[in-house]
Amino acid sequence: MLPILDQKKVAFIGAGSMAEGMISGMVRAKKIPNQNICVTNRRNTERLAELEHQYGIQGIAFDSMKTEDIDVFILAMKPKDAEIALAALKRRIQPHQIILSVLAGITTSFIQQSLHDNQPVVRVMPNTSSMIGESATAAAFGDHVSYGSAKTAVSLLECLGEVYVIKEDQMDIFTGIAGSGPAYFYYLMEFIEKAGEEAGLDKRLSRKIGAQTLLGAAKMLMETGEKPDVLRENITSPNGTTEAGLDALRSEGGGEAIAKAIKHATERSIEISKTIEKTAAL
Repeated sequence: MLPILDQKKVAFIGAGSMAEGMISGMVRAKKIPNQNICVTNRRNTERLAELEHQYGIQGIAFDSMKTEDIDVFILAMKPKDAEIALAALKRRIQPHQIILSVLAGITTSFIQQSLHDNQPVVRVMPNTSSMIGESATAAAFGDHVSYGSAKTAVSLLECLGEVYVIKEDQMDIFTGIAGSGPAYFYYLMEFIEKAGEEAGLDKRLSRKIGAQTLLGAAKMLMETGEKPDVLRENITSPNGTTEAGLDALRSEGGGEAIAKAIKHATERSIEISKTIEKTAAL
């Protein structure tokens, strides 16, 4: 285990799917002892027991949590519940304890204002692939994050996959690409699977072939360092099968549809942020 993590204690505030994905990634990574991870929520004790049993962590009521022992709190409740949760948390935490927030649309400054003035707050955006340690995760540091706190936060997030430190005003476009991105590929896979099945392949085989093809293409991009257009051109022969397929994608506006999906997801992220800010100001 890495020395920076093996003595750290982590508490998830919120026990939904995002929290579970991150818990799964951390448990799989084996960089932090399971017994040093705990999770709490407002009232669903059955959910806490379920996570405790499945991952070997601690599911505990917030009032029973020894908050003074926690090094990193991870805010994973629904954004609409944030104000009440932060008020309860403020009464029980110290200014040096690190806050990681996965709350969509809620800024580090809002969280700092809701807690202590010098609270180290890191806004993060993992995606659902965190469950298997393959997330593309963004981290944006608040104004009071020291070098040591940043190192702890990044090391913890690396349990989930690759970490990209970005500016907070880039979080919306990151959400449009990486936060929502897995869904785009799953949607693409639905059509690949369907096309294979209609041409006579077994449905499961079609899915496996498509998934392996996506995985291989992703690894080629990551490991060769080549630009995507270069890799595409390398396998596109004049009048060949690949060119025929690409021509069909172009004629149907496939590329534009992908760009539009990212643009719309980004705009929606901005809208959500503004709505939350207006609600908080009331």
